[in-house]
Amino acid sequence: MSRLDPQPWMTSTAARRVMDALNDARPDCARFVGGCVRNALLGEPVADIDIATQLVPELVQKVMIAAKIAVHPTGIDHGTLTVVADHQPFEVTSLRQDVETDGRRAVVAFTDDWALDAQRRDFRMNALYANTSGDVFDPTGGGLDDIANRRIVFVGDPETRIREDYLRILRFFRFQAWYGRTVPDAAGLAACARLRSGLADISAERIWTETRKLLAAPQPLAALDAMESTGVLDQLFIESNGLKLLRKLVGLDMREGFTPDPMVRFLALFWKDAAAVHDVANRLKMSNDERHRLNWAVQHDTPLWGGVTAHEIRAALYVSGAQTIRDRLMLEWAGDESPDWAEVLAVVDNWQRPTMPVTGADLLQRGLAEGPTIGAVLRKLETAWIESDFTLSQADLLALLN
Repeated sequence: MSRLDPQPWMTSTAARRVMDALNDARPDCARFVGGCVRNALLGEPVADIDIATQLVPELVQKVMIAAKIAVHPTGIDHGTLTVVADHQPFEVTSLRQDVETDGRRAVVAFTDDWALDAQRRDFRMNALYANTSGDVFDPTGGGLDDIANRRIVFVGDPETRIREDYLRILRFFRFQAWYGRTVPDAAGLAACARLRSGLADISAERIWTETRKLLAAPQPLAALDAMESTGVLDQLFIESNGLKLLRKLVGLDMREGFTPDPMVRFLALFWKDAAAVHDVANRLKMSNDERHRLNWAVQHDTPLWGGVTAHEIRAALYVSGAQTIRDRLMLEWAGDESPDWAEVLAVVDNWQRPTMPVTGADLLQRGLAEGPTIGAVLRKLETAWIESDFTLSQADLLALLN
């Protein structure tokens, strides 16, 4: 049996309150599970804390209320309750086994058998459990080996796991991007290729969430190459231009030490194809902010090139905004390794957008009639102000009216 050294997320007052409440109801009935155990063993940051328990949901709820811990039935049909101790949330899920699945949803039955619960999880490294003493339990018999070798392997038969939830195809590649250090598991890869059409029935929101997480990995190319070779990339994004530009963008990130930006990386798949970006962003039901960002960046009315002048950059920033110009800059830089791009980026990241010194009120005071004329004059003055590199004063601009 492996053992975890004491972890802050395990020994916090909040975690102890939740685990003690559960284990007081039935000794050793609660264990940490999934991502927190996996990441701790891998030496990766731990974000969310999940707990598995032999107690059924109704008893979990009763125990938490008695311990004065807030409890919310966020997924009670599948045995999951969100409990909040000292303002910290924990997902507590009763051990369960799938009775019926359709590739998206499952009907579950509760159990007190840890091995049965492990058999319904996706990957062996996600089916590891740890008690409050740090003892790690590996019911599948392969999770700890997978941790040691950074290998992503489905629990049991890959096709069975995928048919339970076709999103596991995309999760296979996402986990490969973040945690895999070996070539993808052959059986898992083959199952993903055979069953990739099942992704068509998965909600757009879930597809986008997994895709974005995958693209945020520091080095996702091996996983993306595997997605391309199995036809999964085409299944999801038939409009894609391929991985050529994305490969260069990831190389740029690594070379320059940039934090991976999944939005820019996603754009690299469709770069300069405005229609494709528009259609895919709508299909994936992205947020308004996400759609706006992608659609603005892909437009061709903000030209950038190696050797662009600082004045031209500032003008583009004023018209299109810093985010749009930065996104376009990163993709142009990836495709053209001009030595000037670093200087361009410095302007983009440091320039403060000035305020137009002339307003409509100023023009009214000059005697211009209210209406469309004022708007036209303002646009004319703003153009002159931009062309001056924002140096013309209010007096200079008003003098142009004479």
